Amino acid sequence: VTSAGIRLPGELAYGLPFADVPTGLAALSVVPAAGLAQIFLFVGFLELYVMKDIPGTGNEFPGDFRNGALDFGWDTFDADTKAYKRAIELN
Repeated sequence: VTSAGIRLPGELAYGLPFADVPTGLAALSVVPAAGLAQIFLFVGFLELYVMKDIPGTGNEFPGDFRNGALDFGWDTFDADTKAYKRAIELN
């Protein structure tokens, strides 16, 4: 998105507008350490407490993290549609 010239308005951090943040890995040198730590801790929280593959909660395949909660209509699809959608996700 940033390579296409689309920038978010406002600031990423105090005194650091989004427009001044470079693309790619160069952005890591500009983002404050506290911001990187915040991203790292949030992703760690998701990995440890939310995105868990809990056996016996209705998981149909490895990587099915619904755990009997979020469905969004998956249970209404037939077997062919489920296989098609999983193939799209993997490819």
